[in-house]
Amino acid sequence: MSTVLFVVETSAGGASTASLHGISCAAQVAKAHGAELVLLVLGADDTAAKAVAAAGYGAAKVLAGTDPALGTFTAEAYGDAIAHVAKATGAIAIGATATSSARDALPRTAALLSAPLVSEVVEVKGAGLLRRPIAAGRALVDTKLETTPYVFTVRASEFAAAAESGAIPVEAADVGDPQTRGAEVLGLERTESSRPPLTEARIIVSGGRGMGSGENFKYLEELADLLGAAVGASRAATDAGMVPADLQVGQTGKVVAPDLYIAVGISGAIQHLAGMKGSKVIVAINKDPEAPIFQVADYGLVAKWEDTLPRLTELVRERKSASA
Repeated sequence: MSTVLFVVETSAGGASTASLHGISCAAQVAKAHGAELVLLVLGADDTAAKAVAAAGYGAAKVLAGTDPALGTFTAEAYGDAIAHVAKATGAIAIGATATSSARDALPRTAALLSAPLVSEVVEVKGAGLLRRPIAAGRALVDTKLETTPYVFTVRASEFAAAAESGAIPVEAADVGDPQTRGAEVLGLERTESSRPPLTEARIIVSGGRGMGSGENFKYLEELADLLGAAVGASRAATDAGMVPADLQVGQTGKVVAPDLYIAVGISGAIQHLAGMKGSKVIVAINKDPEAPIFQVADYGLVAKWEDTLPRLTELVRERKSASA
């Protein structure tokens, strides 16, 4: 039976939340081809692979690709390893969730395999027929792949998370001789926060350049903490140095689809809309009645954030106190 190979990223010893959504897409690709789904976990050892195998997620097996060069992510080494495993297994399709890491490594894999790459898949229409957004999300295009193998990345917000299905086998994978090609990881800086990650949060409170300064983001953080939400920002706000770049929501940042997205002081440039318009409910606060954000908002308030956000935060606090 042919194989669809999906690269699983891990966190806290198991599959990352983003990868769980990607696995659901890969399962649909495998079903369309009449193939079996195989998960690939890369690292310095097989600890994470065993944790993924214990959950199963509907796959046939997990391949553990281990090598000292894979202990810390580099696109060069991971691209080599994925391509080598794909060749060894005869995979007809190779996928991963469209995280920053996969966006870096998978194009290298595609080049090594001389294979086409379809990015940001949002729907599986059939065998080798994948739908993806173009023009910053303003249109969708169906891409028909006539040959195999092909490589694809998945927009996590468009697929449900894969559920645990019971333990599956773990097998060692031959990753060849992955090379970093001179790239060297000098250190890792992790952002520690009690708030949920942007890509996993059910509620997101985002601010734009209209917040005026990074200091004013404390008002958004106060509301976010009351709601158990993540804090995001527009590219204009991150480019202005108001907040770190890892808070950016948008086409060139993180693509999110929470249950509730609150946009404060965000005009709604197409780049930002492409990253959040899939949210179930969108609330916009902006003093400009012509701001494009109101075109996608379910609820809009034309007002200055200074006149509304503190009051909104206080109302939420009162409601939470009353229900405690």
